[in-house]
Amino acid sequence: MMDVFEEDDYYTGPPLDIDMVYRVEGDLGVRLPCSYIETLLVRNGGTPRNRCYPTDFPTSWADDHFEISGIRGIGGSWGIDSSSGRGSSYLISEWGYPEIGVVICETPSAGHDTVMLDYSECGLQGEPAVVYVDEDRVPRRIAQSFGEFLARLVPCGSLE
Repeated sequence: MMDVFEEDDYYTGPPLDIDMVYRVEGDLGVRLPCSYIETLLVRNGGTPRNRCYPTDFPTSWADDHFEISGIRGIGGSWGIDSSSGRGSSYLISEWGYPEIGVVICETPSAGHDTVMLDYSECGLQGEPAVVYVDEDRVPRRIAQSFGEFLARLVPCGSLE
């Protein structure tokens, strides 16, 4: 697996173990994608090296892409299960994101847009697609899987 994260600890949770995965899956009522868990086993969330995602639609960020600032892990204050006001359930409620799955990324807009695992077509135990949710709160499919999402992230300088 390529080195996804920068050395910066920001957005990084405690070392991940399988019990944490089972607990959060039970708490959120979903099966997390294997590619997401494998990534978090290397580093439990953090600042990705490649932070921009090309799109074929305009976003509130740019005409042809959006940027993420962090990938959320499990546990800690930035985890998808966090009770600190940064967890997925809280963000969905606070920002009015669609109730289709799990918020997995932090964006520079601090809530105006996000990236989510979308379980609406596969069911809560299936392999979720990845969607971008902009200010209009309409989920737009950007990848069939978390692995595809990671693979399509590029350095932001390549798009500007």
